[in-house]
Amino acid sequence: MSVPAGTVPWLFDLGRWIGRVPYAWQFRIRVHGLDRVPLSGGVVVVANHSSMSDGPILFGALPRRVTFLIKQEMFKGVVGHLLRKIGQIPVKRGEADRTALVTAQSVLKAGGVIGIFPEGTRGEGDVASAQNGAAWLAKTSGAMVLPIACRGTYQAKGWRPEVDVLIGEPFHLPEGKGRTALGVATEQVRDRLATLVAELDGLRMSEGRR
Repeated sequence: MSVPAGTVPWLFDLGRWIGRVPYAWQFRIRVHGLDRVPLSGGVVVVANHSSMSDGPILFGALPRRVTFLIKQEMFKGVVGHLLRKIGQIPVKRGEADRTALVTAQSVLKAGGVIGIFPEGTRGEGDVASAQNGAAWLAKTSGAMVLPIACRGTYQAKGWRPEVDVLIGEPFHLPEGKGRTALGVATEQVRDRLATLVAELDGLRMSEGRR
């Protein structure tokens, strides 16, 4: 199954619609490189993270159903129930959450898409560091990695601020086992994503935006 057990497909698609339409009222969203998204097979989406809006925007912008790993604190009450029904996975921050990783791994092996913010928390979104969960998932499942940069949501002000989403080229991580190989793969994920963020920053600056 390419989405977690318990997912309600129509609710999943309703959530994607919310990410596309209502968020388009709040932001002017431009997506670049949509043709780079693999339309089949397991994919680990890695994106920078600077706002609570990043996840819903990417959730709605991508042409495939994406299951994100979301901090466990969000899975409370009605919101938590809905997050599970739209295929999202709770993850404990600051530790290796085996339950979340195994669930995500099964989605990837079934040909699904997992979304991760490898920085581990919100910040300025420049990807100065990365945790190793995304690399571990890609290496153990054989999935491709798809880097995505998002800019314009950090401390966004004014009426419908401009948000840009830049999708990079998908890539496979190098083979190799053990902690050292995982460290190398994690740095490759971080470097590819940080480079893409810098490219998007350059594009926005050339157009007189920041």
